[in-house]
Amino acid sequence: MTTSGNPPTGFYSALAQETAAAERDVSATNPGPKNRTLMALNPDADCPPPTDHGVVEPFWYSFDLTHRRIQDGGWTHQVTSRELPVSKDIAGVNMRLTRGSFRELHWHLADEWAIMLSGRARVTVFTPDGALFVDDVGEGDLWLFPAGAPHSIQALGEDGCEFLLVFNQGDFSEESTLLLSDWLKHTPPDILEKNFGLDAEAIARLPKGEPLYIFPAAEPSNTLDEDIAEVARHAAPPKVSYTFKASTMTPTRESASGSVKVIDSRNFPASQKIASAIVTVKPGCIRELHWHPNGSEWQYWIKGRGRMTVFPGQEAARTMDFNSNDVGFVPNMAGHYIENTGDEDLVFLELFVAAEFHDISLNRWMRALPEQVVMAHTHLTAEEIRQIPTGHHPLLP
Repeated sequence: MTTSGNPPTGFYSALAQETAAAERDVSATNPGPKNRTLMALNPDADCPPPTDHGVVEPFWYSFDLTHRRIQDGGWTHQVTSRELPVSKDIAGVNMRLTRGSFRELHWHLADEWAIMLSGRARVTVFTPDGALFVDDVGEGDLWLFPAGAPHSIQALGEDGCEFLLVFNQGDFSEESTLLLSDWLKHTPPDILEKNFGLDAEAIARLPKGEPLYIFPAAEPSNTLDEDIAEVARHAAPPKVSYTFKASTMTPTRESASGSVKVIDSRNFPASQKIASAIVTVKPGCIRELHWHPNGSEWQYWIKGRGRMTVFPGQEAARTMDFNSNDVGFVPNMAGHYIENTGDEDLVFLELFVAAEFHDISLNRWMRALPEQVVMAHTHLTAEEIRQIPTGHHPLLP
């Protein structure tokens, strides 16, 4: 959404008024080469609100701009600090598996937080204390696999599944995970014979080509309960759940403007290093002006479209537009809001490298202060201050 009509007076600063006027005359014309498709997707970058100012690092990227690795059984692509340099602590991977296909047994250096975007899957994770956790997850559900814990993902059902993986390591690469097939083919056969107690004929059947990574297989013949009973014969029962049924969770906050589901270590104990919120914003409504005191915010936009202005201080602010499958980023402590500019619900994720989700609402802060303090800073009257929403209302009309 760009500004329109005559430049307002008495609201914008002098510089913003000058900018607003320039955006409506020959100053804003661009007769040279331009990417019209990209400009149409991000009008606030082409013609920003007059309140934008200064230099703010890019905080937008899209999975649709990345290389998609496709092989028999599915595909994957990623947005890391290589694509979005400002995101130094979090990377994201978007993956799809066809019916029965596996993301092969592997482990990695970072924690893996995930949300199922569509379909169903059966997941396993083996922990250092000898426990083997097995569960089925559906659309909207989460899992958390700790760093170093080996795990697998297998798609269930006719349509398979698609999911988002989030890692607490900005330069993470889905191409550099530690894969079972990769390790076995780089271990001398005689060592494998001794380790597994198998003969040479059995060892010769192990995969020898490219690592499996993603590969097709038959769906499980066991039910979930049968798999749980089978693994219990050789592994201890898990002490915590490594999945979270967010699809059936009662929202933490809900109003006519939308809803927020907060999932962190307080209600999902396995997720000690990644906190999250699933946010739904109704058309025309906003995620209020706020900031986060305990970490930078990495976003994934699931549905709809909207815009966000990021204010990192020092008289700088920048507005960008977002669509589904985009990634957003808000630096630590930076003020921001999100507006639904579409005609359907906007759904996006907020993720943090933190044990708990925390935010500070500008409205709640202003209403908590003595009115005289707010009056001195804002030039608002006491009556006007009392119209500012009070209580915890993260979504506003």
